[in-house]
Amino acid sequence: MGGSVSCCISPGESPKIHRREVELEECPITTTEEVSEDTGTYLQHISDRELPDELAQEANPSDHPRASTLFLNKSQTDVREKRKSYYLNHMSPGLLTKKYSSCSTIFIDDSTVSQPNLKSTIKCVALAIYYHIKNRDSNRSLDIFDEKKHPLTRDKVPDDYSVVDPEHKLIYRFIRTLFSSAQLTAECAIVTLVYLERLLTYAEMDICPCNWKRIVLGAILLASKVWDDQAVWNVDYCQILKDITVEDMNEMERHFLELLQFNINVPASVYAKYYFDLRSLADENNLSFPLEPLNNKRAQKLEAISRLCEDKYKDLCKSAMRRSVSVDNLVGIKNTHAVLS
Repeated sequence: MGGSVSCCISPGESPKIHRREVELEECPITTTEEVSEDTGTYLQHISDRELPDELAQEANPSDHPRASTLFLNKSQTDVREKRKSYYLNHMSPGLLTKKYSSCSTIFIDDSTVSQPNLKSTIKCVALAIYYHIKNRDSNRSLDIFDEKKHPLTRDKVPDDYSVVDPEHKLIYRFIRTLFSSAQLTAECAIVTLVYLERLLTYAEMDICPCNWKRIVLGAILLASKVWDDQAVWNVDYCQILKDITVEDMNEMERHFLELLQFNINVPASVYAKYYFDLRSLADENNLSFPLEPLNNKRAQKLEAISRLCEDKYKDLCKSAMRRSVSVDNLVGIKNTHAVLS
């Protein structure tokens, strides 16, 4: 796809379709040779091509809401080590800093699945990427994302750029700079993480010290165009990253889309799963969302947000019902014409 392979990825193979023989035996595909000439060409229904439930659990988490997110699995090793350390040292993590609700005071944060807190969401996404890099399986990469072959700045790339893992703060600053300059939303940060994990799964590669900046930049670039109403142009990112060219941005975006097989759809269930998994990641790493006492003003704000989401849901249901009725009417008209003829 333009980028030469630096490890064990074969450029001739499809980046996503890599199934075991057992899966192929469990999901047989009927060919046109098995269909008689009287019935004509057999087109298999989409439900017949879906994977069984036990295989869907192993599928890409960026496509299936029931599959566990990759970043949460990557973080479990460190979380267990922290819990073990706290237990051995007789410490209780977050006991003195965490606020708890009582009968007279209720502590809540201002982050919801429809309107996440921007700063806290970016911190969580940066932490998820940090665990991806730290607990990676190998160093599989593509040249298009290699920072030394495609530098983002004119500064000399350090010799150990592919060895030293970036800290969480460095990743956070990089993402925060892009989001602040381009005025992107918190929802865009979640979609960025979805695209990043989809890329790692489809392309069978790893995010590592040599490629993490360009992979994150490509995911943000794509997410901002798909999610935000007012998309940021590639030339705008060139004004944020002064030394990168528009041609390089265009090439990276094209390769990113090809590696995703142009699958940029993010279902609501997948988005919600990533949001709540990011909150779980924050709780496990004492990176809690800012809590404030619930007062009348905040209660009215939450009620307004809830009412707005409820109205949007009703509008979606009404539009879906209208489409369903129109399809039923169309089928009825066709049946009437068939009877009359």
